[in-house]
Parts: sequence; C-alpha cells; structure tokens
Amino acid sequence: MPNNRMPGDLSLLGRLGAYSQHAKHDVRETTRAARAARDQKFIDEVDPEGTLDPAERDRRVVAARKAYFTRISLLSAEARRNRASKGKASEDGGA
Repeated sequence: MPNNRMPGDLSLLGRLGAYSQHAKHDVRETTRAARAARDQKFIDEVDPEGTLDPAERDRRVVAARKAYFTRISLLSAEARRNRASKGKASEDGGA
C-alpha cells in the first residue's frame, strides 16, 4: 500500500482491520485474555492480600473500574479540548 496516507486513512485502515477480524472471529474469544488480565488488575488493586469478603471485593472492583474509566474519559476530554484550542489558535494566527 502507498505511504502517501491522508490524515483520516489510518483511522479507516484500523476500522477496516477490526471489521475484517470481527467478521472472521468471535470478538469475545479474541479479547478474553485481555479482559481477564484487566479484571485481575482491579482485583489486585482493591484486595492485594486476598483477604476481603468476595461481595466486598466485588463492590470495590466495580468502584475501581468506574474510577479508572472515568479518569480515562476526563483525560480524553482534556486532550480534545487542548487539540481544539490549538487549532483555534492556529486559525487566529497564533493569538
């Protein structure tokens, strides 16, 4: 494939690859190990000694997971805001 890609091409190529993979394989099977590792990370975070009651551990895992994904969402929003303000500064001549 040619190297003269347009800015949106990488996104489209990634989407094409994902759709092709999902058409051939069950996405739950291809991501099982990654999901298990992610879930274990949260368990280790909230109960490193393995001493909590399972119900309490599960409650804390849910909270840790929500905190993690909320943090990612916040960082994403900040990045989008920064990109938008940089683009606006360029349009205004850097002012």
